[in-house]
Amino acid sequence: MTLDRAVQTVYTMWLREMIRFSRSKSRIIGALSTPLFFLVILGTGFSSAFQVRGGGTFDKSYLAPGLIGMSVLFASLMGGVSIIWDREFGFLKEILIAPVSRFFVSLGKAIGGVTTAMIQGILILIIARLIGIHYVSFWGVLAGIAVMFISGIGFIGLGIAIASKIESHEGFQMVMSFLTMPLVLLSGAFFPISNLPAWLKTLVYLNPLTYGVEALRYFLLGNSTIPVWQSIIVLVIFSMAMIALGGKLFGKMRA
Repeated sequence: MTLDRAVQTVYTMWLREMIRFSRSKSRIIGALSTPLFFLVILGTGFSSAFQVRGGGTFDKSYLAPGLIGMSVLFASLMGGVSIIWDREFGFLKEILIAPVSRFFVSLGKAIGGVTTAMIQGILILIIARLIGIHYVSFWGVLAGIAVMFISGIGFIGLGIAIASKIESHEGFQMVMSFLTMPLVLLSGAFFPISNLPAWLKTLVYLNPLTYGVEALRYFLLGNSTIPVWQSIIVLVIFSMAMIALGGKLFGKMRA
């Protein structure tokens, strides 16, 4: 397969995902509503109900990186749904029998999925700023967007891998429900991870989303529990492993 055909395959699949996303207004609204609900309602509730150690009230800006990470997670994992849709409507069969590499087909889908995830994450980033969340610097925001991309690549790879082994929307939704809430709750999105009991801290450190949230917290707010270099290394390794796994399982899939 030539380089030009590989690039064209990736671009075509990416463009298809973008068109599908732009036509799904309810998907955009739904993806934004949950993080905003947590940020506005939960953040206000925490601020009025809890005090931090040493005095003072809970700062709702602490929630912003976690909610951005949660938005990227949801959007990336749900990108796997497009594979199931394509299988149901026959488009996937046409693609799989075409003289193009299945890996580049899955790569195009992955890049399309992570692009939509980043759009949603950036919208949350902007809205959080408009309601009073302050970021340390413009360069920190750009670094945070890069973290969204790396994290999104990993989770879209995971979503493609799962969708490649599941043939129904119901089964995929059940697996997603089983994965997403534990990943979010064990990521430190809503609470500091430094003072957790040992058994719970172990689960938190095994969660790849934790490193995405901590890296975002460092770049956007200027502090994190996990050293940022460690978070970036874990995210890169996770993303490379998941995109390779997703490509491999997609390549073995039957239409």
